[in-house]
Amino acid sequence: MRLARLTIVAVATGWLVPGMAVAAESTAAPVSDDRIVVSVDGSTLPGTNGGGGGSVGWLHSFDADTLAGVAVEHQGISAAQWTFGSVNGSLTRDVGDARYSVYGEAHEGAGDDGPRAFRYSVEAVGIIGTYFHRLSVQLEDRQFDVETTHGNLPKLGLSYLVNPHILTSLSYADSVSGNLGTHLTYARIDAFTTKANFLAGVAFGQISPTVLGLEFVVPGKSLREGYVGVTKPLPHMRGDLTLVVDYQDLAGSNRVAVTLNYIFHVGHHGKPT
Repeated sequence: MRLARLTIVAVATGWLVPGMAVAAESTAAPVSDDRIVVSVDGSTLPGTNGGGGGSVGWLHSFDADTLAGVAVEHQGISAAQWTFGSVNGSLTRDVGDARYSVYGEAHEGAGDDGPRAFRYSVEAVGIIGTYFHRLSVQLEDRQFDVETTHGNLPKLGLSYLVNPHILTSLSYADSVSGNLGTHLTYARIDAFTTKANFLAGVAFGQISPTVLGLEFVVPGKSLREGYVGVTKPLPHMRGDLTLVVDYQDLAGSNRVAVTLNYIFHVGHHGKPT
């Protein structure tokens, strides 16, 4: 259960990229800026005291097409806890009438489940092509090495901007190596309004197997997940506040997680072009 949750968190984080890329296509500011990102979360898990964690990060936009960031995060669930640092970056270029974004990220750290220490390592590289200013195609490979769980998880994602207010996304991930045993389908919709932005999504399929400390692996478990969220701009505080509620049913074991995220815009540099 513990390792399965780690995998779900990592996969869900990477899956947000297509939506953000299309939104950036429509709203990216033509100036550089700096943002501080602070996040806290808490969750329930049957038979345990639940868990929680937090993170703090810095994002820098060199211009509308170049982004880099660093962060540190700590998480805990039941008897396990882990801390890791993250780096990420993306570069976007126009090629004819299309736009291509190449991105990469790495999360490196360590933790323990009580008596045993383990390594936490998740890396990803991907490319997103946007065509006709509406359709985006994402290809990504994500590699996991968390305790005794390891392997590669390629993903194909499609996003379509129905109009300036509605974005729809569909993704599929299927592991090809190691002992991940993962086959997941995701669907998501984002709605953009003048007052707030809303999101809702589902995921279902087979998740990474729980690797026991006896050098054997049990079959992968089925996952059903649904989540909703809202982002509220706070101009007077120079930031944006996001609340996400996530429900997961992992082979009959239910988990509810609540995440609160705040992005503070430090300032802008340069003049619009």
